[in-house]
Amino acid sequence: DLPDVAEAVIEALGRRTVVAFRGEMGAGKTTLIREIAAQLGATDTVTSPTFAIVNQYKGKGGRRIHHFDFYRINDVREAYDFGYEEYFYSGDLCLVEWPEKIEQLLPNNVMTVRITVDSDTARTFEID
Repeated sequence: DLPDVAEAVIEALGRRTVVAFRGEMGAGKTTLIREIAAQLGATDTVTSPTFAIVNQYKGKGGRRIHHFDFYRINDVREAYDFGYEEYFYSGDLCLVEWPEKIEQLLPNNVMTVRITVDSDTARTFEID
């Protein structure tokens, strides 16, 4: 089902470029982002940028994909320090894990993907 969910996320984007992935630890946010990046042509190794905060991948046609993990952010000012605005308002695709940490910085038109853990092997996905 993962390829189908990734395809649904990509199709639902429209003109939006920032996607907030919400789900508990271990829900599969990074796994889904890895599949989305692959479907967009990224050949890079996709891992969670827990310590780096942001990783960049190149998709088809040189499209830039920025993968954020704000789990370790303790203060929203840390997002200002690395220039989040340059990413979020660049027109590049920004895939954001732990958006709760920087809620007030998310653009108004952010797309949300909610992942609910139903069991060890089952997840429910909601795309807004």
